[in-house]
Amino acid sequence: MAEQGDKRPELPENFEQLNDSEKMFYTNLHRWDLVENAKFAEMTERYEEMVNHMKDVARVNEELSVEERNLLSVAYKNVIGARRASWRIVSSIEQKDKTREDDSQKIEQVKGCRVEIEQELTQICDDILDLLEKSLIPNAKSSESKVFYHKMKGDYHRYLAEFSLDSKRKSASDQSLAAYKTAVEIAGIELTPTHPIRLGLALNFSVFYYEILNSPDRACRLAKTAFDDAIAELDNLNEESYKDSTLIMQLLRDNLTLWTSDIKNETTEKPDIEDLEETPQTEAS
Repeated sequence: MAEQGDKRPELPENFEQLNDSEKMFYTNLHRWDLVENAKFAEMTERYEEMVNHMKDVARVNEELSVEERNLLSVAYKNVIGARRASWRIVSSIEQKDKTREDDSQKIEQVKGCRVEIEQELTQICDDILDLLEKSLIPNAKSSESKVFYHKMKGDYHRYLAEFSLDSKRKSASDQSLAAYKTAVEIAGIELTPTHPIRLGLALNFSVFYYEILNSPDRACRLAKTAFDDAIAELDNLNEESYKDSTLIMQLLRDNLTLWTSDIKNETTEKPDIEDLEETPQTEAS
């Protein structure tokens, strides 16, 4: 069992001189150690360490197992989630302080904090997007993996679009849209309407339409179609996926309630909405 403070496991120095069967043995052992260390990091809420361990697993250039895929997702979800929450708080403070011209020092302090958080967000997003592009997506063989990673690509470009401006925002938005559309194309053919990954994709894609493209009509149509299609197939849902699927369906319905109310009332302030990053990243095995 890995213990707190353990170094990241390394392959033997003579690895390149080993024969194929020996290399496979040490690679699998190394991979197992990394996964165990990632689990321990999750238990102790050391998510940056968890990210580092799972990045090494992803670089093995083989398709990740469902467990490994979820560990990677949870690791990045936590490191990005904390900073997204911080950015929202700081941005809210900054907006309020703009009306107070008597405290320029505080205004600059808050702005500096926001810029620092945005730099951290950019680094995290660029990191996982590079891993997706170079390793995870090319090595994905199963339909579940392909949808999962393209959805993930859409999510992290969306996070960049949340705080980016002008051409950078447009670029992040365009790439997010393209990734989500690719995931939808695969999911529509390969995954059932009640599959947790397909439902999670619909949930986050609809959030993208609402938050980034400012298109509540399209967000509602997408969420409602996904919800209705899943309801029609609910009797065929296997017991193993039931809890995960119905949880996401509830989030879809919650967002629909908020969005339709927002459209009717024509409010200027958007309500808080839910995406899969506020719920456990779970899926059917």
